[in-house]
Amino acid sequence: MDKKELAISYHDQKYNCCQAVVCSFADETGIDKETLFKAGEAFGLGMGGMEGTCGALSAGVMLAGFKNSDGNLSDPATKAATYKLSREMVKRFQEKTGSTVCKELKGIETGKVLCSCPDCIKCGVEVVEEVLGL
Repeated sequence: MDKKELAISYHDQKYNCCQAVVCSFADETGIDKETLFKAGEAFGLGMGGMEGTCGALSAGVMLAGFKNSDGNLSDPATKAATYKLSREMVKRFQEKTGSTVCKELKGIETGKVLCSCPDCIKCGVEVVEEVLGL
């Protein structure tokens, strides 16, 4: 099963979009799935109310930090590089889906769905694989 299929299977098990994407990379991050699941919970439904960033994209940004941060609490040196990765993921996700905002992706105000949750999840996995090489 590839990462897209794995992420969709998690979504089918009632994981939110963020949890589905981030948990599918548990092996690559070395972080247990339960911790990733908990970390991603509040990012679902466009950060809880469809007004914010798509959870599938939020998962990618979270994974950028897990992959790239030096974890140096007293003198962090990797923020700029991690921000660059995040910026590239946002750009690619928007190119693939038409927006980064949950309510716009779901067409809440326009009635025009730009990208379904399963397709957003697949795009989230794609940008992680493309930008982070996971």
